[in-house]
Amino acid sequence: MTAGSWQLKRGDSLVGTLTLEGADMFWTDCLFRPGPAWETVRPLFEASEEAWERDDEDAALAAEEAVYEAGLVLVPGDGGVPLTDFLLRVSGATARFRV
Repeated sequence: MTAGSWQLKRGDSLVGTLTLEGADMFWTDCLFRPGPAWETVRPLFEASEEAWERDDEDAALAAEEAVYEAGLVLVPGDGGVPLTDFLLRVSGATARFRV
């Protein structure tokens, strides 16, 4: 993966911008800057984070499925192919995703 930043979009709306900070074996770690459409999906990410924090795997997986079904797309800043099949977690000013 060569992109250094991604726009998180829902349709034509900018949900946020992810800027690469690092990567490990499976996850790409980023800084997250909310965009104008962030508030439309913020509760989905909060539900996922809260479920993982209380070790409720069923609720966490259901919340992550809701995020997936929201129709989000990661558009690479380098003009690469947009990502439509990924797992994304956002917590405050940080985000991480895996494809």
